[in-house]
Amino acid sequence: MKKTLSALGMVLLVVASYEMGRRQSSHHARESTNSRQVLYWVDPMHPDYKSDRPGVAPDCGMALEPVYAEPAASVTSSAAPLPDGVVGIDVDRQQLFGIRVAAVEKTSGSEKIRVLGRVVPEDTRVYRITAGSDGFIRETYNDAVGELVKKDQKLATSYLGETLAVASGFLAATAGVPGAVGKDGNRTTPYPGTVNRQGVSSVQGYTDRLRNLGVSDAQIKQMADNRQLPETIDIVSPVDGFILARNITSGQHFDRSMEFYRIADLAKVWVVAEIFGREARDFRPGTTVRVTLPDEGRAFSARVTDTLPEVDPVTRTLKLRLEADNPGFSLRPDMFVNVELPMHAATGLSVPLDAVIDSGREQRVFVERSRGIFEPRQVETGRRLSDRVEIVRGLAEGERVVTAGTFLVDSESRLRSNLHASAKQPPHEKVTPPSNDKPRLALEAGQTKDPACGMMIDRAKAVSAGNTLDRDGATYYFCSERCKQNFSREPEHYLALNPPQRRP
Repeated sequence: MKKTLSALGMVLLVVASYEMGRRQSSHHARESTNSRQVLYWVDPMHPDYKSDRPGVAPDCGMALEPVYAEPAASVTSSAAPLPDGVVGIDVDRQQLFGIRVAAVEKTSGSEKIRVLGRVVPEDTRVYRITAGSDGFIRETYNDAVGELVKKDQKLATSYLGETLAVASGFLAATAGVPGAVGKDGNRTTPYPGTVNRQGVSSVQGYTDRLRNLGVSDAQIKQMADNRQLPETIDIVSPVDGFILARNITSGQHFDRSMEFYRIADLAKVWVVAEIFGREARDFRPGTTVRVTLPDEGRAFSARVTDTLPEVDPVTRTLKLRLEADNPGFSLRPDMFVNVELPMHAATGLSVPLDAVIDSGREQRVFVERSRGIFEPRQVETGRRLSDRVEIVRGLAEGERVVTAGTFLVDSESRLRSNLHASAKQPPHEKVTPPSNDKPRLALEAGQTKDPACGMMIDRAKAVSAGNTLDRDGATYYFCSERCKQNFSREPEHYLALNPPQRRP
């Protein structure tokens, strides 16, 4: 019994000691926190937004973070303050936020760039069937847009008043012309251009006049064989292909030169891709590239034929024209495809594409000065190499830069810059708090959302940098030329991801 009471007393003593220690630690923690003066609260995603009281950010709903009068202790053992813009992030926070670093590498050899291409019919393989005279349509046959038709397939029949007189002259001109004998023993049609013995008229002349009126060679041959005037004129397809446009119906009257059909031979097609001017020199005519369908994953080979001289007024890019065989007609007009272009890359430095922050006016990266210390540095970029980008100036081989979580490090850097600026303000200056009756302060202050990347940007800066685009009666603002180009290629895709914000 005594042993039991003694054990119980020891347990109670241990619990009491732990509780006293916990309360004392909590008291010291509260004293430490209360001893630091809060200057204001900021939006963790957009440090430019400030408030004089705690709450939530109006743009993303995240809790506002306090900014203290004294900066937090550095991750290093040194007590020296960090320079303006330089941030210290300990290893645990780096792992928590997914921040990764990689070394600057020297690359050379062949690289591939991926761009978006659009399928268009070859100009030389598009045929337009037009009216040679006034008349009307009697009937149409299986001529819907998108139909695959064969050469000399009858699409419609028409009546032309002028045809009868010319056809009569044609039969009279060929009446006395002997035809050759075919292998089957039947008499064949005289070769166009043969002239009768009297020299009164030319078969070739009547043949050309019939063609000018829209009579096909097949029907001209039929007239010469059966020696009869046609009751109607057949409108036939001049080639194997797809009907792209149809402008007639049964019983319709038409005028001379009216377009009946537009038919495209899609055995070969063009793929038009947009590239920058400095990249055009790498793609000579005859260069083989790879074209893939985004949804199906099927691949095709294409050949570079030419770089068109026109410059797109919006994206400032050139159009590269490729020619591709189209087995099975898988490539259809106006279809978007992915194009992989081989490019020779000169020896130079490069970093992952996500390491570079492009503000439109400058590009910068965050260099790891020492363990957990990151310094912003302005760089000059070159061409894009697949998922990497060339660094022309600003970095040295072997330096380590942030490649993942760059946006978080940039937000922390701007937060420290604002802190240094606030510390330099005279004591009588006070940060203006946001108005509670205007929750969308960013929009009222002249800011808007980039529809390509979703970042909040300043309208005036976008206008001064030329990063604006007018579309459907609305003006869109971008943080950089790259976002503007991406939006120009697929506006519907980006508007679905980032609907435009309206001003209140």
